[in-house]
Amino acid sequence: MEKSVRIFAPATIANLSCGFDVLGCCLDTVGDEMVITLTDKYGVSISKIEGADLPKSPEKNVAGVAVNALLKYLGKNVGVDIEIYKKIKAGSGIGSSAASSAGAVWAVNYLLGNPLKNVELIPFAMEGERLASGNAHADNVAPSLLGGFTLVRSYDPLDVIALHSPDQLYATVIHPQIEIKTADSRSVIKQNVPLDKAITQWGNLGGLVAGLYSENYELIGRSLKDVIIEPLRSILIPAFDNVKENALKAGALGCGISGSGPSIFALSKGYDTA
Repeated sequence: MEKSVRIFAPATIANLSCGFDVLGCCLDTVGDEMVITLTDKYGVSISKIEGADLPKSPEKNVAGVAVNALLKYLGKNVGVDIEIYKKIKAGSGIGSSAASSAGAVWAVNYLLGNPLKNVELIPFAMEGERLASGNAHADNVAPSLLGGFTLVRSYDPLDVIALHSPDQLYATVIHPQIEIKTADSRSVIKQNVPLDKAITQWGNLGGLVAGLYSENYELIGRSLKDVIIEPLRSILIPAFDNVKENALKAGALGCGISGSGPSIFALSKGYDTA
């Protein structure tokens, strides 16, 4: 059995406009690196963090919380050392906390001989998200663990579905040099939604899923619209409307807020357009 592994923990785009807390996709070129080692000393420790000022206490770090939840479930009394090399800026909206949480549980599971499938690791990674934002959402950790596009069909009980990823679909992400904490971004969201907006939103969600499976890029573009969350969160991002307008003029299928922001994503057909 291997004692140490170095992994790439990918960044993600959550929500994808019409799928608040249920849709996400994985980015294949942006992410953190982590080194996870099984040790003789019982307990979880975080020995190194580079690229970000984050707590090393395993009770205050999302990776430590996620791994502790996994080990408790498995009933494993082992030592785990974590090194984190952050390449994803915290508060950027492309799943910084999710990458650490998902990467850590994937690596520990791997070193223990893969007792759980990747989809079964999602609840433990969600505990890291609970620490980061106060809400155990899966729209970032699910695609980070499964790759491609994912849909959280249900949270109670948890039911996550891997979706088809069209070959010619590319993501462009731009990051304004500001930070928006997920907890703050969630605070502007209203808890009640008018029925007409809900109907529009779940129509777009169904349309996007259908567009992914049929590789109908025009349908994907028509469906990348958010009438519930984006109007509230976009006011926190300077020049959002201008960026979105220019992305669409440049040929993007759709454009919106990545996760809780402030990063803005656009999906395009083909690399040249992206």
